[in-house]
Amino acid sequence: MPTLRALECLVAVLDAGSITEAAARLHLSQPALSHQIGALERELGTPVLERLPRGVRPTAAGRAVLADARAALAAAERVVRTGRAVAGGGDGTLRIACAETMTAGLLAPVLRAWHRQRPGVLIALVETTSADALVTAVETGEADVAVGPRPSRWTGHTEVVGHEEVVLALAADHPLAGRAPVPIADLAGLPVVHYHPDNGLGGWLDAVAAEHGTVLDAVMRTKQAATAAQLAAAGLGVALVPTTALTRTFAGALRRLRPALHRDVVTFTATPSDSLVRRFCSDVRHRGIAVPAPLLDKLS
Repeated sequence: MPTLRALECLVAVLDAGSITEAAARLHLSQPALSHQIGALERELGTPVLERLPRGVRPTAAGRAVLADARAALAAAERVVRTGRAVAGGGDGTLRIACAETMTAGLLAPVLRAWHRQRPGVLIALVETTSADALVTAVETGEADVAVGPRPSRWTGHTEVVGHEEVVLALAADHPLAGRAPVPIADLAGLPVVHYHPDNGLGGWLDAVAAEHGTVLDAVMRTKQAATAAQLAAAGLGVALVPTTALTRTFAGALRRLRPALHRDVVTFTATPSDSLVRRFCSDVRHRGIAVPAPLLDKLS
C-alpha cells in the first residue's frame, strides 16, 4: 500500500512541475524524493511521472491517482487535527454511564460546564440502576467511563469522587420525623418504600439491615430512588435514599441513620489514559459530593 509520504511527494512534484523544486519544498534530498516516487511506481506497477528535459509531467496513471492522493493527504491532516483537538479536550465523543441517582445532583453541573467550555465534545449518556450494569457498560465498550457506587466486581482503574450518605426520607408528620438520628434497628416493622430487584441499591440495603438484625418490610417497590423519596414524603412509608437522589425542594422530612450509612462514589474506566476521560474524571472529582443547603437544614 502506498505510504502517505510517497503520495505527498507525488503531489508536490506535480504541483511544482519539478523534482528539484518539490524536494526543496518538502525539505528532502532529490535522491530521497526520487526513492519515494519509485516506491509508488513499483506499488502501482506503472510510471506516474514522465521525465522531461526540463521538469516532469504526469503520466495517465499519475493524472488518474492525483485526486485520490490529494484526498488521502487531506484526510490524514484531518486525522491529526481531530486527534489534537480531542487531546486538547475540545472535540470528540465521550460516552458516560451513570447511576441514575447521581445524574442530576452530581453529573448535571459537570456536563453543563462541559457544554459551555467544550461545545465540540458530544456527550452520550446512559443511566443504570445498578453498579453491575455500569461495569457491563464499560466492559462491553458501551461507555468510556462510569460514575456510580463502587462496584464489587471491577478491578480496573478507579478514582474516588467522594462519600455519599444514605438517609431516611419520610412524611413531615411521621412519628420518626422528630427523631435524629434514627437507629437502623428501629426500621423493623415499618412499611418501607423499597427498590425493585433490578436496582442494586435494594439488595445492598437489605444486607445492611440484616447486619443490624432488621428486615426491611417492603410496602411497595420502585426502580428510582427519587421516586421512593417522593412516595415516602407522601406518606406511603419510609425510604432509604442516597442524598444525590434528593432535590433541594424535597417536601418531606429527612433523618440521618444511626450508625450513619455511607457508600463510596467512584469513576472507573478501562481507558484511563484517554484525554477526554481523564479530564472528565478530574472534573467530577473536583465537583465532589455536594448536598444542597436546604437538605442539610432538614438533616440538622
